[in-house]
Amino acid sequence: MKKNDVRRWLKADGGAFLRNIGIKDGQDVLDFGCGNGHYTIPALKVVGGKGKVYAAEKEKGSRDKLAKKARAYGLRNLKVIDTKGGLNTGLKEGALDAVLLYDVLHYFDKRGRRFLFREVFMALKAGGILSVYPKHCKGDEPLWNLRNIDSRGIRGEIERERFRFVSTLETELMHDEGCCRGVILNFRRQKLSASRGNLGEKFHGH
Repeated sequence: MKKNDVRRWLKADGGAFLRNIGIKDGQDVLDFGCGNGHYTIPALKVVGGKGKVYAAEKEKGSRDKLAKKARAYGLRNLKVIDTKGGLNTGLKEGALDAVLLYDVLHYFDKRGRRFLFREVFMALKAGGILSVYPKHCKGDEPLWNLRNIDSRGIRGEIERERFRFVSTLETELMHDEGCCRGVILNFRRQKLSASRGNLGEKFHGH
């Protein structure tokens, strides 16, 4: 059943999910902590040949599998980033239309999450989308650094980094190798009067 979930998700459901949060043809998207690419592959299909998807991942095996999978689907608009366990993606300021932080926040303590949100802020265009799946927070299989904070607390952390909360989306999504119900938090990057520069840095919090 789980194999069927993945197959269906990569074929159609994942693309529909991403369009629902605002990903569009021609956009440049970052999937941070992409793992096996369950969101990267649908994003590549949605943005099409005029867009790009940056897949940031510290595990070489996962990066290699993702690159192979993208080639098998005939998708040439993938840019793989080796994070080396850090938070600096190396992307230019204002390079992205959207960032996906799905099932990754539990790896970072509060300080690490703050640096990550600031790096995302730097890389996004004004008005760009930040979409967060805060899996493993309090109330949803709590684990590691999110075990004592709920989705409302995570929303507050992100809003303090000058993101505007847009919506909560409760929907079917992909976690590990199967579909489940989950909650997505969607934000927009607010404008600033002056550039904040590159705020990312190497971090060893996980």
